[in-house]
Amino acid sequence: MTTPSQRRKPPLGIVTRPGSSLRNKTGSWGILRPVFDCDKCTGCNTCESICPEGCIRHLEKKRYEADIEFCKGCGLCAAACPASAITMVEEHR
Repeated sequence: MTTPSQRRKPPLGIVTRPGSSLRNKTGSWGILRPVFDCDKCTGCNTCESICPEGCIRHLEKKRYEADIEFCKGCGLCAAACPASAITMVEEHR
């Protein structure tokens, strides 16, 4: 067991509190954004659950969108989509 003095503190800049991503608009970091293909989508919610910023919203059956103000363009949603229904495209801001 570690003692409090042996525990490492997280580095500066790391998000450590739940919900803090709502205050940190990270969308300006990204150069890519996800585009959702409703015809290929199976509605599995994998994209929504894997997004580290929680910026993907389920709008209706097999229809999703990403809040571009918070999307970093990491592409995790596209990589995890079992139906290949998400394409990352260049973002022009």
